[in-house]
Amino acid sequence: MSTEQVPSPVTGLVWKCLAAVGDTLNEGDTLMLIESMKMEIPVDMPRTGVLKAILVKEEDSVAEGQAVAEIEYA
Repeated sequence: MSTEQVPSPVTGLVWKCLAAVGDTLNEGDTLMLIESMKMEIPVDMPRTGVLKAILVKEEDSVAEGQAVAEIEYA
């Protein structure tokens, strides 16, 4: 098994987490929403795998490229 960190696509605030640690998700599923300039930007799964860690919490500020989650895949 390999792990991968999922980066934030934009600078903003974590608005809502839509997945929980341990969830098995498919490529393209939305992990969380980042609010940036009054828009909701999705953070999507880059590949099918298991969500191993959420590295931020709702209302945290994040920078573009900052790791916000960690996934494990085969």
